[in-house]
Amino acid sequence: MNTPQRIRTTHVGSLPRSQPVVEQIFAREKGEPVDEATFDAVMAQAVDDCVARQVAAGIDIVSDGEMSKISYATYIKDRFTGFDGDSPRRTPGDLLDYPGFLKRLASAGGTPSYRRPCCIGPIGVKTLEPLAKDITHVKAAAARHGARGVFMNSASPGVVALFQPNQHYADDDAYLEALALALRHEYHAIVDAGLILQLDSPDLGLGRHMMFGQLDDAAYLARIERHVEALNFALAAIPAERVRMHVCWGNYEGPHHQDVPLATILPTVLKAKPQGLLFETANPRHGHEWETIRDFKARIPDDKVLIPGVLDTTTNFIEHPRLVAQRLQRFVDIVGAERVIAGSDCGFGTFAGFGVVDEEIVYAKLAAMAEGAASLQ
Repeated sequence: MNTPQRIRTTHVGSLPRSQPVVEQIFAREKGEPVDEATFDAVMAQAVDDCVARQVAAGIDIVSDGEMSKISYATYIKDRFTGFDGDSPRRTPGDLLDYPGFLKRLASAGGTPSYRRPCCIGPIGVKTLEPLAKDITHVKAAAARHGARGVFMNSASPGVVALFQPNQHYADDDAYLEALALALRHEYHAIVDAGLILQLDSPDLGLGRHMMFGQLDDAAYLARIERHVEALNFALAAIPAERVRMHVCWGNYEGPHHQDVPLATILPTVLKAKPQGLLFETANPRHGHEWETIRDFKARIPDDKVLIPGVLDTTTNFIEHPRLVAQRLQRFVDIVGAERVIAGSDCGFGTFAGFGVVDEEIVYAKLAAMAEGAASLQ
């Protein structure tokens, strides 16, 4: 067993939003009059509060909790042209196999409701002012509370394509190229501000039983290869060490029996430029896949940093610090402590106003992760 150096801690990004934050976000979403000064003040306070709580819990690399965003992918309609209206919902294939559970989930409010626009016109930058405000808020909070590092989430071209269907471009490749050209402005702004850029890419995993459910594995892998190529194109001028990427299979409680194995997608995922790779290993469907990382060790580039999820984001169980340490030790033994950062399976506030984990328990989970990581010193 290796004797590791201190293991740093982080998480996937989104955190529970307060009621004032949710009210402001949904008022704007519904087109109701919103006082901009009030909106900004509410967001600034929420970011300050969540950064303070992350630091207090022992998180090294913090985020703004995605406070101002209604979700991690559909927020792009407010910053880029070409998106409007709504689109039909795609139900994950695993839930379709269990209609009784799907009905129960829906009747219990287990599925978020919000607008998912389509691409209906040319994509371009509308305004990056909301991004500038997000950056200002999190940098001020990080400085005030002594955060060791800061990251900010941004949608990948592939996840935008997953949730915002193309009704304008000639084909999906043209759509991905247009998204990459537009989104790179957001990517550069985040990196130029001195933050770590996190690209959210659930399309590479979740997309298998949503967007690409009718394809065979070969065709599916060919499509996500194009997603990775589009992402790399958008990152062409950004150093790999300033970027990390999150891959997941859907942040919801469900059977997940249709989740594509990590071993199937890992060769494609490893072609992505970001140095950091966040992935699920805490929940019951993917807890065994540390073995895949072990088996692929020789094929993992030496500069890749693994950020395995050691916290399940779909349950209110607070992981024991010893379990966290055990999960982390597996990866330390594979690539060394300097290439491992403790993370979460997914976000805790994927959609505004929706989250299965109690807010107080979220921060207790983060504290347990920090304690477990510290015990490996």
